[in-house]
Amino acid sequence: MRTEVYSWRLSDELKSDLEREARLRKMPVSSILDLAVREWLKKSALDVEGEEAQRELHAAAEKYLGILAGRNRHKAETAREAVRKQLRRRYGR
Repeated sequence: MRTEVYSWRLSDELKSDLEREARLRKMPVSSILDLAVREWLKKSALDVEGEEAQRELHAAAEKYLGILAGRNRHKAETAREAVRKQLRRRYGR
């Protein structure tokens, strides 16, 4: 049951598109807006989860930045695999 009201201004074009979509689906504009907002919130939540995972991976990799040592002059070319190998050894990934 809807109990809250939220309003905002939109362009004539967007309003026409919403009304057309509502007519095609035989639904009220408010239902179309509910669907759109729910889909956006769901997608936004997935993006946030992905960003958090990236932050965790970056934090794990930061421990190894600048500590790759050796006599291999091509280290820059193989650094990605070396970091991944160290992460797999440490975290079992």
